[in-house]
Amino acid sequence: MKQSSQAPSTRLAEVWSDTVDLRHLAWAIGIGISVSVAGFFAASRWLRGVVASPELAHAYAMLAGLAGCVLAGVICARLFPPKREVVEHSATHDPAWRAEVLAELAEQPGGLGTLADLPDAVVRELKELDLYDLFAQPAAPAAASPAAAEPRRGAAKEALA
Repeated sequence: MKQSSQAPSTRLAEVWSDTVDLRHLAWAIGIGISVSVAGFFAASRWLRGVVASPELAHAYAMLAGLAGCVLAGVICARLFPPKREVVEHSATHDPAWRAEVLAELAEQPGGLGTLADLPDAVVRELKELDLYDLFAQPAAPAAASPAAAEPRRGAAKEALA
């Protein structure tokens, strides 16, 4: 992902794992409050004369306020475009990045496993995503390093004894 040149990086912040422009966020909050509260009060005033019970009118007015929140979300989505661009296939085609990810996966408890352990549906999905060849390659030296490190630990224990 790369930032768009529309807003300076000093105005950008990360909120709930998304990049936002702080000025647009403030405007969106203001629009959300205005539309939802206006919807609540307008529906409350109109429903007082229509519904027999004031409690029921208040409940329906709250639903109108909730609908106002959804409407405000639509308005803000139209007014304020995303501040990031998603670029696919940037790091995934890098062999060094793939090797690093495979090494990290091999270090996890249980390791990588083998393709023979996978169900046929998973193998088909790996082939559709062009990931089958990546896992079909022989194990990297990083995956063999824990086994190579085992005799060294034993040798250290023998040296201490």
